Amino acid sequence: MVVLNKIYTKTGDAGETALGNGNRVAKHSMRVTAYGTVDEVNATVGLVRLHSDGDLDAALMRIQNDLFDLGADLCTPDMEQDAEKEYPPLRVADAQVTRLEDEIDAMNADLEPLRSFILPGGTALAAHMHLCRTVTRRAERLTVELATMEAVNPAAVKYLNRLSDWFFVAGRIVNDNGRADVLWVPGANR
Repeated sequence: MVVLNKIYTKTGDAGETALGNGNRVAKHSMRVTAYGTVDEVNATVGLVRLHSDGDLDAALMRIQNDLFDLGADLCTPDMEQDAEKEYPPLRVADAQVTRLEDEIDAMNADLEPLRSFILPGGTALAAHMHLCRTVTRRAERLTVELATMEAVNPAAVKYLNRLSDWFFVAGRIVNDNGRADVLWVPGANR
């Protein structure tokens, strides 16, 4: 259980922060940048939830919890030593990726196939979904870059990839099942 008695600690005043394993790194390190961007995704999901309810809101709440799992995963390096630890760190699991895939398939089942790319927009809720999608794509790119430098849980990368797809399809759902999608017209303003 996390206990936060004091919010400011002053330990980061010199531009460093602690990772999940206790090591201190620069706040601009790629690992911190990756999990910090995952935190941005979570904040954008919080904005979406202001406009959602029912099953959609429940799914978004699950995603927010998963994003905290993902942040915990990314802030804890040394994956190769996980099995040796008395308390292994929290890692994103393939089952979380599969759940997103199942939800995408269910949402996409009744949508008409796209014949053009769509522009972010339509309804306010769809526009917020597209913001979540684009921030998720940035988090994915940064996590993939991190994986070229250090070990990263492959399920974390998969989760981000599926999550951006989830937001895309959810954006179509909240756009009157795609009927309010704004289609891209190539070269329309030349």
